[in-house]
Amino acid sequence: MPSGRIRPYSLCGDPTDRQTYRIAVHHDPAGRGESAEARTLRAGRRVAVSRPRSRFPLVLAEHYLFIAGGIGITAILPMVRAVEAADREWSLLYGGRSRTSMAFTGDLLALDGDRVELVPQDTCGLPDLAAALARTPPGAAVYCCGPEPLIAAVERLMAADFPDRHLHTECFGAPPQTPTTAARDFHVELRRSGRVLPVPADRTLLDVVREAVPGAQASCEAGFCGTCELRVLEGVPDHRDTVLTGRARERRDVIYPCVSRAVSPRLVVDL
Repeated sequence: MPSGRIRPYSLCGDPTDRQTYRIAVHHDPAGRGESAEARTLRAGRRVAVSRPRSRFPLVLAEHYLFIAGGIGITAILPMVRAVEAADREWSLLYGGRSRTSMAFTGDLLALDGDRVELVPQDTCGLPDLAAALARTPPGAAVYCCGPEPLIAAVERLMAADFPDRHLHTECFGAPPQTPTTAARDFHVELRRSGRVLPVPADRTLLDVVREAVPGAQASCEAGFCGTCELRVLEGVPDHRDTVLTGRARERRDVIYPCVSRAVSPRLVVDL
């Protein structure tokens, strides 16, 4: 953003268009300010963008169920376009607060209105997740993107009743985290400059790093977007993010400093 804020957005354009990045920014007057700032941008204004990265890849499957909540449709839309172009079986369950607030409904219905179920909450209530899952065959790929309560509900249902479907999720907010260990003091060494900085228990590693490197990138500052990733050269990270899952949480070569800390008394990062 012109102010220097860095925010990640899903690319929601046509996957076959290699010349254009299309994003959608939900205007939230109660948010942190980036949506209001984005609305001040005009054609011709230069902004900086990074190379695209994906933590939500589309895997090959015979059948897909897409579940989107609110602005989570931005990550789902290009996937729907891709599987439709590949002539795969798919369906979409899309919920939002109201029909007028639900983005891209026209694009989706134009692809195949019979496969799209729109569920505006103000007139239809909450989406029937169980019914949508029951209509999918075993082995189907289930893609869910949206607020944390929606993802949690899908996870519970699939674990209990549909364990033979394969779930892929991306959250637009941080789920509640309960650290397994108390925060402790440690030191971080910035290898490129040689500076060694204390990180007290009541401050984040990101806060401390920013004092020495004001331009250190970050976005959500809640451990779910991955923007602040740092390479770890020495020491043992205490992963408290939600970017790394499963066995990836054993990695010692990366850390997300907005929430994660160190198990070892000293951490060396490539900065």
